[in-house]
Amino acid sequence: MKAMSTAATGMLAQQLNVEVISNNIANMNTTGFKRSRAEFQDLLYQNIERVGANSSDAGTTVPSGIQVGVGVRASGIYRITEQGALSITGNQYDFAINGRGYFRIQMPDGTDAYTRAGSFQIDQTGQLVTPSGYIVQPNITVPEDNIDITVNEQGEVQAKLQGQTNPQVLGQLELVIFPNEVGLEAIGNNLLVETQASGAPAISTPGQPGYGTVLQGYLENSNVNPVSEITSMITAQRGYEMNSKVIQAADEMMSATNNLR
Repeated sequence: MKAMSTAATGMLAQQLNVEVISNNIANMNTTGFKRSRAEFQDLLYQNIERVGANSSDAGTTVPSGIQVGVGVRASGIYRITEQGALSITGNQYDFAINGRGYFRIQMPDGTDAYTRAGSFQIDQTGQLVTPSGYIVQPNITVPEDNIDITVNEQGEVQAKLQGQTNPQVLGQLELVIFPNEVGLEAIGNNLLVETQASGAPAISTPGQPGYGTVLQGYLENSNVNPVSEITSMITAQRGYEMNSKVIQAADEMMSATNNLR
């Protein structure tokens, strides 16, 4: 009886579904987090009677056939990159991207990573860095004698210094977009890295066609909808229970067969 193994694949699929949902809920307050969705596809079918086979010498054919599926498997976990809500913080080193794009971050090994979480800080040398100390690219160094830092929507960073009337330009923030944002690989710490599936990065200044703008004093919230996630979790739980009932029913049928005399 294949029902037991078929239902087992359903239980494994719903287990993965719950794990994805649990990660979404766990990160509902993570800055710039994008929720994920598990996607599934049916497995191969056993053809007991093939569709379109001849059913007689007169040339009649089987209209539907007999195909029995053997279960389900996960086909992927899809990252949904829709914009999260923007919340005001008032912190001069908090930046939100309104629209498409990622900030470019230099990793300790010299490679680039990308993030939507603009909760930046300055290190002991005045460089703009992530909470983990990774340098924001292009490198921007804030002078010690600054009075105020301002960043316009096009990403130009200016500082008002003591004893100076006019602000000084410190640098220019850049944004990066990809042909397939879903193809980026998450490595933790709110960071993503390029893969073959994502395509090559395209770098430009904020506000250019196809690129978002930068808002100082704001952060992008996660795009997790708690109500939707709880509903999906209940649905996945019920699916798991129903597959377990199938295994129980198959076991009882096999037991009844074994007790035949």
